[in-house]
Amino acid sequence: MQHHSQTPKDDLMAQSVRLDDDLVNEVKVAAEAAFRSIPKQIEHWVRIGRMVEDNPELSYNLILDILRAEAEVKHGMVTPYRRLTPGGDKA
Repeated sequence: MQHHSQTPKDDLMAQSVRLDDDLVNEVKVAAEAAFRSIPKQIEHWVRIGRMVEDNPELSYNLILDILRAEAEVKHGMVTPYRRLTPGGDKA
């Protein structure tokens, strides 16, 4: 198995994209309200949109919970699950 020091993000490059002025204004307002930069707000909406398309049965709130849980794992804010009751492994 080969290990690469680069992450997939290292292979990405910034690109300029033309967006409708009305959309940009909506992004600015949402970004300010959420304390995000404009590019981060667009990334956030794209990520949610992709999750909705891939999982149409999930609610918006559940998607936000999933994103929060991913961030908590990334930042080491979780502990491993440990079963407290004995005998759960029996078939």
